[in-house]
Amino acid sequence: MKTDRNILIAFVLNLFFSMLEFLGGLITNSVAILSDSVHDFGDALSVGLSYILERKSKKGIDARHTYGYVRYSVLGSVITASILVVSSVFVIIGAVSRIKNPVPVNYSGMIFFAIIGVVLNSIASFVTRDKGSLNQESINLHMLEDVLGWVVVLIGAIVMNFTDISIIDPIMSIGVALFILYGAFKNLHSVVDIFLEKTPKNIDLEKIKQALLKIDGVIDVHHIHVRSIDGYNNYATLHVEVLKYSHELKEKIRHTLEHQNIKHSTIELELKGEKCDDKKCETATNHKTHSHSHVR
Repeated sequence: MKTDRNILIAFVLNLFFSMLEFLGGLITNSVAILSDSVHDFGDALSVGLSYILERKSKKGIDARHTYGYVRYSVLGSVITASILVVSSVFVIIGAVSRIKNPVPVNYSGMIFFAIIGVVLNSIASFVTRDKGSLNQESINLHMLEDVLGWVVVLIGAIVMNFTDISIIDPIMSIGVALFILYGAFKNLHSVVDIFLEKTPKNIDLEKIKQALLKIDGVIDVHHIHVRSIDGYNNYATLHVEVLKYSHELKEKIRHTLEHQNIKHSTIELELKGEKCDDKKCETATNHKTHSHSHVR
């Protein structure tokens, strides 16, 4: 699959560059490069694991995974973001130590490695730009952050080359780490929303209800629940009160739901006047607009 290949390319580039970067950090004596090499090595490991999980997520449905394996891709996103958080904390600790005890830095070497960093991470960012999965989107975010980080290191190295203010090096390292932490926590928040089965942000329950009520033969819609399996595919369950049962009506309902970003739907049809046995039939839409609860 395309997402598999893209993640594999990002893994190879990240692993190769993290090793080159560690060597460069030792040569230049730059904490910004050394700390980023640790961060990139952690990135490479997480991307490699994400590649394995992404491939697994493409497996079909079986008796133990009735929704398929798509959430393995989401799990890869969790691991990637978690590793970023941990590595960023270590980067900040190392940078604070260098601020207290500054050391001379090889600025020319920093500039050289920064240029390589911008180029390689830009390539990795380009190949993972397509949003085929939350996992790939997470990796692409990290690649973009790495590009930005290396641009900052490049600018800082040029400034230090002319000013000889070596404290800029650890300060840059802290700034990049904080930026990466922000992105990682933001990604983790999105994943937590998926596991908590919150209504996806691209779903408007009231809009769905009103679209279904426009179908001839539909009297009422209630007990609507929508969740995302992987951040891209939305699943819905709902009760629809109708004048009479028909396969054609159910297909119209399903088709309408597909146009509302619902990939898979489980629809329970109820005849007019039939009492809903579920005590939780009332949904969020009823709390918002009671006037639409019984549209004829």
